[in-house]
Amino acid sequence: MNPIHEQFQKDTLEAWGHYMTALETSINDLEADIAEAADMSDRCTAEWCEATEHVIDEINDALFTISEPRWSSDEDSQRIKALKRRVRTLYVKYKGRQH
Repeated sequence: MNPIHEQFQKDTLEAWGHYMTALETSINDLEADIAEAADMSDRCTAEWCEATEHVIDEINDALFTISEPRWSSDEDSQRIKALKRRVRTLYVKYKGRQH
């Protein structure tokens, strides 16, 4: 394989890994915020709810439009699927918190 192509693949996978980690961190933070709000009935103001739903939508969009490098591993594919499930579960928890 061409050394330039090898470097491109390496760099792309590294950047993609950082991106996935950032999405996962965002989901973790949002999950914690929603759990905290469940204990504070006054927390779910209209502004907070709107902002939370906006963040969930952005993360969801990012996960469902991600272009997975064709040379990524099965583990990477499973990670994306798991994050998608977490976002769906998080949205259900958030909607349950609103009512």
